[in-house]
Amino acid sequence: MSEAFKLLDPQELTDNVFKLVGEDWMLITAGGAERYNTMTASWGGLGILWHKNIAFCVVRPTRYTYEFMEAADTFSLSFFTEDYRSALEICGSASGRDTDKAAAADITPVEDTPGIVYFQEARLVLECRKLYYQDLDPAKFLDESIHQMYPNKDYHRLYVGEITQVRIKE
Repeated sequence: MSEAFKLLDPQELTDNVFKLVGEDWMLITAGGAERYNTMTASWGGLGILWHKNIAFCVVRPTRYTYEFMEAADTFSLSFFTEDYRSALEICGSASGRDTDKAAAADITPVEDTPGIVYFQEARLVLECRKLYYQDLDPAKFLDESIHQMYPNKDYHRLYVGEITQVRIKE
């Protein structure tokens, strides 16, 4: 494990999840050190489902990260301080198909748990084991304004993962 992180029980998290996901943003990463991709996201959440501590996130099938999420049994969510906003912007605008996002964003990939990549510069990392996925169905949107989020009809796939490990900067 990287020296700067300590392990934390998910029950000990004190962050405001609305700020953490919606304002601070996160990197969703899937794959192992040899081949992975990451993307910036600001939609998702944390909670309890099936008596498990879970995190959920959504990925559009047009994103390169989607291929990695589909192939992997695990994923990570990395959260950063505001000092890394530009890195998150790079990872949210560049495609991993033709760009080494970590190098461009000047962040360092780490793989302490086999098959789970996160970033050394993160302040908080959630390692997750996929439990469930579901494609969002526009026929089930109860609020008509949601359709505006999908002008290209590229509806997200929802992933629910059990939080298996929490790493936090000391």
